[in-house]
Amino acid sequence: MAAAVDVDGLISTASDLIRIPSWNGRETAAQRFVAAAMESRGLELDLWEIDLDQARAHPHYTAEIGRDEALGVVGTLPAGGPGGRSLILNGHVDVVPPGDPTLWSRPPFSGEVADGRLHGRGALDMKGQLVAGLFALDALRRSEVGLAGPVHLMSVVGEEDGGLGTLAALLRGWTADGAVVMEPTAGTVAPALAGCLNFRIRIVGRAAHGAVRHEGVNALDKLEAVLAGLRALEGRRTRRLGGDPLFASYPHPFALSVGTVRGGDWASSVPDHVTVEGRLGVAPGEAPDDAREEMAAALREVAETDPWLARHVPELEWWGGRFLAARTDPSHPLVAAVRGAAEAVRSTPVALEGMPYGADMGLLAVVGGIPTVLCGAGDIRDAHRPDESVAVDALASLARTLAVAAMRFCGVAAGP
Repeated sequence: MAAAVDVDGLISTASDLIRIPSWNGRETAAQRFVAAAMESRGLELDLWEIDLDQARAHPHYTAEIGRDEALGVVGTLPAGGPGGRSLILNGHVDVVPPGDPTLWSRPPFSGEVADGRLHGRGALDMKGQLVAGLFALDALRRSEVGLAGPVHLMSVVGEEDGGLGTLAALLRGWTADGAVVMEPTAGTVAPALAGCLNFRIRIVGRAAHGAVRHEGVNALDKLEAVLAGLRALEGRRTRRLGGDPLFASYPHPFALSVGTVRGGDWASSVPDHVTVEGRLGVAPGEAPDDAREEMAAALREVAETDPWLARHVPELEWWGGRFLAARTDPSHPLVAAVRGAAEAVRSTPVALEGMPYGADMGLLAVVGGIPTVLCGAGDIRDAHRPDESVAVDALASLARTLAVAAMRFCGVAAGP
């Protein structure tokens, strides 16, 4: 079965998909491309216009990008017999912005293959992975392997800013006995995923002319105390929550990170405001509301140490993307099937490890109630930055792994 994967076709199709820019909510062209690719390979196609009002009304809807339209796409390889388990392969077509193109060695959406790697925004995260799933199902279909249960390839939008597409697919009724989210896992299988919450903190000062700065209160100076308090909070949370052996390789498995800083209005004025935005990691099994309250309490503690902040407590707001943490029992048959398939394809032991980033596994597992793992090609550290790429061999290995995993988890239908 592993030998049946059309690697040249996989890479050619992934290259074509990378060349379709699909960021800042403009995902429709990419979804139509994927839908056509599914249909041309004999999958049963469900292509629909997502009911955005229905999605927005759901308590687990989050988004950072406004959208006027969005498409859902699911392609199914039907069961060839009764009695097997069903499986979802989940991947997203949206990508993060390419940033400054001058920082890239080649155009961000080139889809070029060079030095054994597929290059371009989305090659790793995660158009290449999605197409690997497509070609895994294509190999099963062409080999006439009759699975005892169906496999649904779920192509979604909006993952990077909160998970709109996967939520919409769940609301449409798509479900299964297990799911694999094809995010990059650096050669491991991940039955655990950290969640994260986006936050915004606004600190106020008192403006003054820069020439008499001593008469003002510099909001940036007050930010220093807030950042120190956030670092201390991260340390406390790591000591309390970081004992899960699946996350042992990460010094801060549920990291608290500030990503943007904006403040002041004029170079020669003392800034009377500064706003920072960031993300707070959430551990599997931890209630998101508990994490929010712990951070709010930490900010109140910081304010109590400073007379100005005590009178002007920093404002904390939760906004934008929100990713649910999840954990599947490592003894679950899905974990065994995916891990065993990866070991059979690679002829090497495969570790189980938790992933510290947000992904759609949380929606599938928590909202959909579907046992879920992450398994994908390449390392997340190569994503969200210039010169994103993934090894061709790794994508081929992933496609083979997914094909074998589907056979092991869904079962093979008995012959006539």
